[in-house]
Amino acid sequence: MGDQAEPLLSHGVLDTDRLEDLLSSHQLTWVQLGKAAWMESKSLWILSGPSIVVSLFNFMLSVVSQMFTGQLGELELAGASIASVGIQGLAYGIMLGMASAVQTVCGQAYGAKKYSMMGIICQKAMIIMLLTSFVLSFVYWFSGPVLIAIGQTEDIAAQGQIFARGLIPQLFAFALNCPLQRFLQAQNVVNPLAYMAVGTFVLHVLLTWVVVYVLSWGLLGAALTLSFSWWVLVLLTWFYIVFSNKCKETWTGFSWRAFSGLWAYFKLTIASAVMLCLEIWYFQGLVLISGLLPDPEVSLDSISVCMNYLNWDMQLMLGLSYAASIRVGNELGAQKPRTTKFSVVVVTTTCFIISLVLSIAVLLLKRQLSLAFTSTAEVIEAVQAMTPLLALSVLLNGTQPILSGVAIGCGWQALVAYVNLATYYIIGLPIGCVLGFKAGLDAALEPTGTKR
Repeated sequence: MGDQAEPLLSHGVLDTDRLEDLLSSHQLTWVQLGKAAWMESKSLWILSGPSIVVSLFNFMLSVVSQMFTGQLGELELAGASIASVGIQGLAYGIMLGMASAVQTVCGQAYGAKKYSMMGIICQKAMIIMLLTSFVLSFVYWFSGPVLIAIGQTEDIAAQGQIFARGLIPQLFAFALNCPLQRFLQAQNVVNPLAYMAVGTFVLHVLLTWVVVYVLSWGLLGAALTLSFSWWVLVLLTWFYIVFSNKCKETWTGFSWRAFSGLWAYFKLTIASAVMLCLEIWYFQGLVLISGLLPDPEVSLDSISVCMNYLNWDMQLMLGLSYAASIRVGNELGAQKPRTTKFSVVVVTTTCFIISLVLSIAVLLLKRQLSLAFTSTAEVIEAVQAMTPLLALSVLLNGTQPILSGVAIGCGWQALVAYVNLATYYIIGLPIGCVLGFKAGLDAALEPTGTKR
């Protein structure tokens, strides 16, 4: 096929019909293949750029709260870290996993132009996730005994319980925000979400500074401020869906149809929740285990700092993962298999290159990374000792979230759940425990459990 007279990209939207025709050609030249790769990559970044902003800035809401609590003291930082990982991380895995079912169903429905069912699916998800939040709120309230039961010291568990109780309102906000956000992303509405995320982040930094430093409300104040910021996100997203012209066909108001077939939809979310929970809880488990090592406060603080940076990298990759999921779901719904496969190749290659650059940056900035979170000499030294392994983890984690996004778009969550179970819990976690406890390497080698 000869060169196309018109670009594949028009007004920022990929002409997937023409790309599918181009890729199906048996006479495709290297020049045309390169052109198609460039256009697909450009389209991918149009979707993933705002999605990355949303992932990073939403994640940084919690990071900012931890940074401010770190200035309160080493014990407060340890308590906030263990609550964020052991308690908030539990809910985060469940909620994010359940919301991925919205990506699958709504993404394919949008590609198939079945717009009316998208709002119903979103409402089903909100109902189920609000009920789940109610159950999880008891874990938040009694988090102190839970943390002690899994081996944390009483002092750290007490501070963790204070922080966790302040996050109960955030739990319900998260239950609403996840499906609403996926609902918009499935129909390629991503820029407004980025603006909301950045605006809320700026407000959150200001409010947290006032609450911690001016009002001196301490750990509980920091947690309640985080909860408030998440509710700001929910309200902004909700107002956009209701009053924007973008969602007129996909959101037609609340319907009693959302209550029918709830059990069937709940079963659909189980595989999605298990898939992401196995992955997210693995990282949280490493932090929890570090609290059982000798000198638990230094071990817990140092590995928490490293995990925060690894999580930043994960948020970047999750933004690309959302874009990959959108592309795959939309193109499968539109019955364009060649475009789907080509999109997977382009996004996987892109993520590997980005991960390589970031891993080099981690090695070059190892001291600066620790100073952002703490001024304690022991923690700074421990973080610097772990940065080579952090860099390796960043490199090796470059493609896994993308492949998970592809699986979500295809509806293959159950298959990925089995893979996660084997790689994380049968291989990675036991090796980390042996190296940390038996080999006397403490926290320094635990992050290597993140290898795929």
